[in-house]
Amino acid sequence: MGKKYIDSAKLVDRSKAYDPAEALDLVCQTSKAKFDETIEIHIRLGVDSRHADQQVRGAVVLPNGTGKNVKVLVFAKGDKVQAALDAGADYAGGAEYAEKIAQENWFDFDVVIASPDMMGVIGKLGKVLGPKGLMPSPKAGTVTPDVAKAVTEAKAGKIEYRLDKTNIIHCPIGKASFGVEKLSENFDTLVGAVIKAKPAAAKGQYIKSCVIASTMGPGIKVNQAKLG
Repeated sequence: MGKKYIDSAKLVDRSKAYDPAEALDLVCQTSKAKFDETIEIHIRLGVDSRHADQQVRGAVVLPNGTGKNVKVLVFAKGDKVQAALDAGADYAGGAEYAEKIAQENWFDFDVVIASPDMMGVIGKLGKVLGPKGLMPSPKAGTVTPDVAKAVTEAKAGKIEYRLDKTNIIHCPIGKASFGVEKLSENFDTLVGAVIKAKPAAAKGQYIKSCVIASTMGPGIKVNQAKLG
């Protein structure tokens, strides 16, 4: 552990679960790296992701964005290619990009959007895009006839949330430089979306735990009773 981490850890009471605003204030205080650290939230849910009826997945536009310059790749045909580029897509086209990914192991993008008629082309990429969380899906709004709108939302700070195998959602909610107010707005938006996405099959306590942390800082427990 580095000196900065040890100093930051001294500010955090490990036995305490903080109110959201207090936790976000602390996470800003403990972000001491020389770069603008990303603030992440980790939410453990009381569901079993092995069951299809207990999946929690969706997407939400953070009101203050993520602070990250997102590179967008769009699979589309005809007029939609130019519409995607006009909306700010970094790359837009068809099979040529599928081949580039498959043959050159090319991943110079953060989000993949596709029009429904292109799913046949990128379906074969499931094995490489899926593990990286890049496979487009209707549920996340990344398979859509309106690719231009999806590009605009991705650039504005739309993030996807989904359970990992241990039933935890990991998501960025901004940068340390945002300050408590902007981070709080993003935090509330994301947590609200996750609560709204609660499966009918979920029994017992839904949010088991919530931790926020900066890229290089210690984890800070949030009092889940104060969420939603």
